[in-house]
Amino acid sequence: MTDTVQDLIASGAALVVGLALGWAVHSAYARRKRAREQAFFGLPDGSECVLVTHRDSTSAHWSIPRHDALALFGIAAVVENCGAHAEVAPHDTGLQGFGARTEFCVGDPTAHRRLGAHMGNLLPGVAVHQGDETQERGSFTIGGTEYRPEPGAVEYVLLARLTAGESGRPVFLAAGQRPVTHRAAIRHLVRNRARLARKYGAQGSFCLLLKVVNSQAYGPDVVEVVADVTKAATSAPGRSRAAHKSD
Repeated sequence: MTDTVQDLIASGAALVVGLALGWAVHSAYARRKRAREQAFFGLPDGSECVLVTHRDSTSAHWSIPRHDALALFGIAAVVENCGAHAEVAPHDTGLQGFGARTEFCVGDPTAHRRLGAHMGNLLPGVAVHQGDETQERGSFTIGGTEYRPEPGAVEYVLLARLTAGESGRPVFLAAGQRPVTHRAAIRHLVRNRARLARKYGAQGSFCLLLKVVNSQAYGPDVVEVVADVTKAATSAPGRSRAAHKSD
């Protein structure tokens, strides 16, 4: 066997070993990434989750607003990637309490019963106004600051991940002032899931106030994080003011 043939065999063997090692490293990285994603969303292999939405009030039949439907498609892709199964349920259907399975609650908190109940119980520091001569319908008041919508120009949405204890599955809330904001919030969640998981942990809770800018021109594409309002939103109003006063 000549030196040239030996060199070719050695090079081929090294290439095969390198490819095998590269594949093993890539597979291990993909498994770890998927495991982190499953932990963050509370969606282990074969688990179930529920996507809760309300019907389009402009339709005579039970249908989902267009932007809400697109938001649910974004969630469905995450659920499938985690190897879980999703059920879509109307907001006014009697569902079990949260924590037994992961829940994604998307909609307008002034019309979405399940979402409104979750916000009242889990985000007591957020006031959502029903609308009158002094306040715009859907305006948020958080920590004494009011966030009014300017339809098509500036609209707000709350994106939250909340848990009912260490063993409970999380509930994700996208509570906005218009359907386009719900889609923007879910898009932000999906795109930034790795960063959010690193920042808040696999079992951590958070509530972010997002601002959707010029949705009339850009739809859900231009989104700004206004603030992390977790402390103010999860505290009772009196307690939040007292904490602010002491600071």
